[in-house]
Amino acid sequence: MAKQLIECVPNFSEGRDMGIIKQITDEIESVEGVKLLDVDPGKATNRTVVTFVGEPEPVIEAAFLAVKKAKELIDMSKHHGEHPRFGATDVCPLVPVSNITMEETVEYAHKLAKRIGEELQYPVYCYEFAAKDEKRRNLAYVRSGEYEALPAKLEKEEWKPDYGPAKFVPETGATAVSARNFLVAYNINLNTTSTRRANSIAFDVREAGRVKREGNPITGKIVLDENGNKVRIPGTLKKVKAIGWYIEEYGIAQISMNLTDITVTPVHIAFDEVVKSATKRGIRVTGSELVGLIPLQAMLDAGKYFLRKQQRSTGVSEKELIKIAVKSMGLDDLKPFNPKEKIIEYILAEDEHKPLINMTLADFADETASESPAPGGGSISAYMGTLGVSLGTMVANLSSHKRGWDERWEEFSDWAEKGQYYKDALLNMVDEDTNAFNKIMDAFGLPKSTEQEKEARKQAIQEATKYAIEVPFKVMKLCYESMEVIKAMAEIGNPNSVTDAGVGALAARSGVMGAFLNVKINCAGLDDKDFVNKILKEGNEIQEKAIALENEILNIVNGKI
Repeated sequence: MAKQLIECVPNFSEGRDMGIIKQITDEIESVEGVKLLDVDPGKATNRTVVTFVGEPEPVIEAAFLAVKKAKELIDMSKHHGEHPRFGATDVCPLVPVSNITMEETVEYAHKLAKRIGEELQYPVYCYEFAAKDEKRRNLAYVRSGEYEALPAKLEKEEWKPDYGPAKFVPETGATAVSARNFLVAYNINLNTTSTRRANSIAFDVREAGRVKREGNPITGKIVLDENGNKVRIPGTLKKVKAIGWYIEEYGIAQISMNLTDITVTPVHIAFDEVVKSATKRGIRVTGSELVGLIPLQAMLDAGKYFLRKQQRSTGVSEKELIKIAVKSMGLDDLKPFNPKEKIIEYILAEDEHKPLINMTLADFADETASESPAPGGGSISAYMGTLGVSLGTMVANLSSHKRGWDERWEEFSDWAEKGQYYKDALLNMVDEDTNAFNKIMDAFGLPKSTEQEKEARKQAIQEATKYAIEVPFKVMKLCYESMEVIKAMAEIGNPNSVTDAGVGALAARSGVMGAFLNVKINCAGLDDKDFVNKILKEGNEIQEKAIALENEILNIVNGKI
């Protein structure tokens, strides 16, 4: 199962003494499973923005330790800076990155806020998606009056904190904890040096738009409403802040954007909207740049968006989708775009070890043929399944691009996407099966000198054995389910590639049967016979259905050749 990832972006009210910041970030890095991504201090603001990411539980543990250290080291009674602030840890937002919903992220935000309030004994407010009170959704409202207003505010019922005591702690102030969507800082490059023209494009697209004027849109009298407020003409993009500026380093003007919620306006939509506005004004977009990091899904969505515009199949590899996104938005216009340095999940993936699927075909074969017991039949079964559905996916992509079948590109694109899903899932199981085998070996290697050690070892062996059954059983299911794609391509795909679908069926069926052999041999070592009987019954059913489906597919193939 794919990892749930959240990002945490605490802002600490210290931007001049890097010794203090280093002590805080050391606390973050002390937590296993958390990766520190960025530390951005500001002297004028006297504030440091720290960014780290990981699975939810380690992230909130690291966040708590950082907040606790900030309470020890930062004295708000002596703090001065240009940025609005009301606490040593001023804000601490959690951001869903992948495989986690906003609702789940809100729960973690409340868990963190509660722990800060109760264990560190000072006021904590929740804002944005984590707000318990609608009025507190807006951070500016929560932080109104800043640190100096806290003593008076905390005496009022309406300002009772969400967690922690309603008491003023002079050294610490208060902290605001939130869950918010991912913010992307994104600049779009123009073939002009005019800041004024860049600003005009920015005003066209940003949510705040521009001030309405009578007559001449630039020099005309500003229109006011009945309350004397300026009337604005909204821009075309929601959740977007933008200005135009000139960059001396590159000698061009840019649209500098903050996409404050990429679930509302993703990068590819922002890019295309700027292209439309710029074109109307006789200006050309030459590319763009990402400032900071971006979630993988945002890049995949962009790749699919531009492929759909070309009426091409979106069922291509992750690598190809990213390449299309980079080239379509010109993300490598000003400097090379390295996905391993810009995509959050790829930065974290450097810590993961997937030795088998990173091998060459020759090395994989050599390793399999060696005296090492792994990779064994389970990993090979997963790889056979991977190759089987890859062939079915290839037929789908060839069919999507077949001359004369242009009106059917989307139909085959959908099949190719489904095939890519099974390909990626089965590829991950190649190493997972070997990991499962290694867990059994590790369990057998545990000490057994005392009765307590013997019991712990026995329990570990049973747990590892169960996992070593579940992994190949999942491979069985994935291989069988992937045959739906292969059958469809044998029936309706490019007839010139029908034999590829046939070979895919042979490989997928072999994946099912091979994985079932591993299920059965590992079942012999498990004491939980109810679990064993259930798995073997379901396994037999899947194997029978896979063999029957293989025969169906081969009959279709042979009927066409």
